[in-house]
Amino acid sequence: MPNTVLFTAPGLKAETAVIGFDLEGVAVSSGSACSSGKVQPSRVLSAMGYDAAVAQGAVRLSLGWSTDPDDINRTLEAWRKLGNTLLRA
Repeated sequence: MPNTVLFTAPGLKAETAVIGFDLEGVAVSSGSACSSGKVQPSRVLSAMGYDAAVAQGAVRLSLGWSTDPDDINRTLEAWRKLGNTLLRA
């Protein structure tokens, strides 16, 4: 889907990232839409060779018809603000 990105990084905890982005006014989800509410690592990321620690950090961001450049900038600023904190091991 061209409007959706799933990102992860070593040390990223999806649950913490979702809360952090929410506090910054950015809506994200952990994992894929079809696994919503599950705590297991993504089967797709596991099949791609990512270990459970990395797969469990997956965060999904989707853009919609009403997304504008300010929304993108707010998301990037939230990541800049949260990134170092979220990636601490």
